[in-house]
Amino acid sequence: MKHDIINLDSKKVGSVELKKSIFSLPIRRDILKEVVNWQLANRRQGSHKAKQRSEIVGTTAKAFKQKGTGRARRGNLKTNILRGGGVTHGPVLRDHKKKLPKKIRKLGLKTALSVKEKEKKIIIIDKISITKTSTKEIVKKLEKLKIKSALIIDSSSNKNDKSFKQSILNINNINLLPVVGMNVYDILKFNNLIISKDALVEVEKKLI
Repeated sequence: MKHDIINLDSKKVGSVELKKSIFSLPIRRDILKEVVNWQLANRRQGSHKAKQRSEIVGTTAKAFKQKGTGRARRGNLKTNILRGGGVTHGPVLRDHKKKLPKKIRKLGLKTALSVKEKEKKIIIIDKISITKTSTKEIVKKLEKLKIKSALIIDSSSNKNDKSFKQSILNINNINLLPVVGMNVYDILKFNNLIISKDALVEVEKKLI
């Protein structure tokens, strides 16, 4: 399955053979849903917390005498029906993380890549690099490529090109990830998927 390789100026500079076992799988919506739910669950902190009655600091003395005041009978002021008291069935610290087999996670990535290839939304760039930091220049190049929303996957070994990373920080709907951080949720979230030539080699090696 051949795919064109272009540069940031939208000029064709070669072609590459994409592996069918990664970019041409049947679209399994159930797998995509399962992996995305697993990702989003693992992102949750679970740090929300409300104090229960036993955790409220205060006196346990009876608020006032049982009879003779004309008021409703009352115990201590830590009860849940008073302001400042404990919360009944409130949120507690918990772990939202789920487990998902490695095979399913890998299949999810392959399926997401297959979705983008089927939609013709994958763009392979020879090299993701610019000479100087310039958001304006990157915006022009993306407009030339007719891209408004894209996830950019670059080689994990390319840590020297800070200019490109800094240039896209303020551009809406554009995100840059290394191959290690590639995930199903972000692939599906953005309209286009841009992969550098070096990153493509790493992706195929990771998913074979």
